[in-house]
Amino acid sequence: MAGFSLGGYTAAALAGARVDPQILWAVLTGTVPLPEIPEFPGALEALRKKYPLDESSRHALDAAAADLSDPRVRAVFQVAPGAGGLVTSESLATVRVPVGIRWGGADTVNPYDVDTRPYLERIPTASGCSAGPDVRHDDFFAPEPADPTVRVRVGREAVAFFQQHLG
Repeated sequence: MAGFSLGGYTAAALAGARVDPQILWAVLTGTVPLPEIPEFPGALEALRKKYPLDESSRHALDAAAADLSDPRVRAVFQVAPGAGGLVTSESLATVRVPVGIRWGGADTVNPYDVDTRPYLERIPTASGCSAGPDVRHDDFFAPEPADPTVRVRVGREAVAFFQQHLG
């Protein structure tokens, strides 16, 4: 399973990572700020519209913290993963499949310290490296990236990772 940005969280969730419903509630109520998500502008407003600040929303957030692991997922490759600050350390420690991670050193959407470091440091099977100190979040998908080699390079690294771990 491979995932970019919030899809990086999805890949980790399918390997056993779980979000913390208390942190999700804090984001929904505005106690904890949610950074802008370029792939989904207005994400917080959409969530608030779908889940008003009431008890039913608390139950929905509790359900979001359920175990979503899928035994078919045998390896995970994350690129500029998101939501690292929302997952529990305990759940990351249970991930047993190999996890490869790449991030951009200039990513302000999913900054290393907030979003990547939790996966890298708390998943026992995780390893990774920066795709470059000047690589931004949008360099992985923009029509004209600042570093035009990053996608091809990271794509090759993902293929090598999956070949190594899945044969």
